[in-house]
Amino acid sequence: MEHKRLKLYAYLDARDHQRTYLAIMRLFTSTLLADLSAGEVAGALAGLEREGRVEQGESRIENVINRLKQLVEWGNLVQGRREVVAASIAEFQHGSVRYQVSKLAVRVQRDVDELLRVPEGAREVSRELLPAIERGLNELGGSLSVALLNEGDKTKELLAERVTTLFLQHAELAATVRDFYAYLGQVVTRNHLAPDEIAGFRNLLVEYIQRVVEDVLKYTPPIAEALAGFTKARGELLRLLGTDLGHNVERARGRTPEDWQELTDWFVDRPGRPSQVTALREATARAIGSLLASVKRATSGGGLLPGRRAELLKLASWFDNSSREEAHEIYAAAFGLYSARHLSPAPEHDSDNERTPWRDGPVCDVTVSVRSRGDRGARGRPSRILDDPMTEQSLLAEAREADEIRARHVAELTKAAGNLENASLTHGALEVFCELLTLAMAQRDSPHDSGSASDPVRGLKLEIAHGTTTQIRSAAGTLTLHDATVALKQ
Repeated sequence: MEHKRLKLYAYLDARDHQRTYLAIMRLFTSTLLADLSAGEVAGALAGLEREGRVEQGESRIENVINRLKQLVEWGNLVQGRREVVAASIAEFQHGSVRYQVSKLAVRVQRDVDELLRVPEGAREVSRELLPAIERGLNELGGSLSVALLNEGDKTKELLAERVTTLFLQHAELAATVRDFYAYLGQVVTRNHLAPDEIAGFRNLLVEYIQRVVEDVLKYTPPIAEALAGFTKARGELLRLLGTDLGHNVERARGRTPEDWQELTDWFVDRPGRPSQVTALREATARAIGSLLASVKRATSGGGLLPGRRAELLKLASWFDNSSREEAHEIYAAAFGLYSARHLSPAPEHDSDNERTPWRDGPVCDVTVSVRSRGDRGARGRPSRILDDPMTEQSLLAEAREADEIRARHVAELTKAAGNLENASLTHGALEVFCELLTLAMAQRDSPHDSGSASDPVRGLKLEIAHGTTTQIRSAAGTLTLHDATVALKQ
């Protein structure tokens, strides 16, 4: 199923006629319920061919039929038929076979057009949606109370409206945050930044990111509190929103428990699963650290020779403003690479073929030494691996001692498994117990779930489930677990 769906993207990277495929898919997705024949598609391509947006001859009916059949094979289009009045057999064949776009192909083309319209700069984070989400959750609580008292059509429609609006607002907020931090990670990891770029990124990090993080941290507690209030009433909410549309119908967001869990996980931490708010705070700290490192490199002046960044940018501008013939001459003059004459059979190519021009080939990374000093030579030699038998034996002895200590602690827990509450554990045995307890509790999504963890070497297994209060005594004190029953098994 995955391989079949991935073929929907094949026309975007087709070896030939890529622009024609893209133009055909845009034609089918430009209107609702598009139902076109090969002749109608050929007429639309004729105008694009005159404008130079597709290659010459692509609007011929035989070429159009081949392109449409290929898109049907990839799964982007589906065939249908319709009664037509035709003057010849060829006209009947061209007019009776109709083509419609598939549902998944519409999504692919919509994402492609949106991607092509996205600018290269940072995307503004929709911070104003945070108070809107908070208000939406509070209003949703009131609407749910009214709907439970009076389960009428109007109250259900108002409830569905508030749920849909809430999840659309959160989806937009999450998308803008992901895009903004993706751009941020792209620019702060660069090795060389111009002074004006450093000033711009400094304002971006110190001022804009500070406002974003402050707003997120400000509104996260009330949003988390409101989501916690919906935990018990979530079943009633989904029941009121439920509509029997079949299993193959894609429901709107907010109609399944998984949607609400995903919304909750964005704002609320769980054991072993940090929230997106926590990830945002950590990403901000890493970005500021990377910027400080870039500023230090730019202002230290520790390089032996001036940086070559300005020269490389100037060379890139020459390529950008030159024609095809001039670009080949500049490339040959700058890098000393001229056309080759093969007196023997052509060698095997790793990534591209012999018909791919260098400007369309794979991009080569410029190393730091070339970028900063213009030096292509290798620096230094790899260090020798020294043989230190004394250190090796010392490390092995430490590892054996640590393994023996852990074995004694696991054996102590195994001995106390039958009467855990009355046993008094040593400090080391308590550490092993807490380690297994942490791993077992990380598997629980709620206090009513169960979890388990085991020692991978000696097989001691700890199981935790919802139950009465459990007390574990040790030399360091008493560990009390409320509403939890713990059992050890060998």
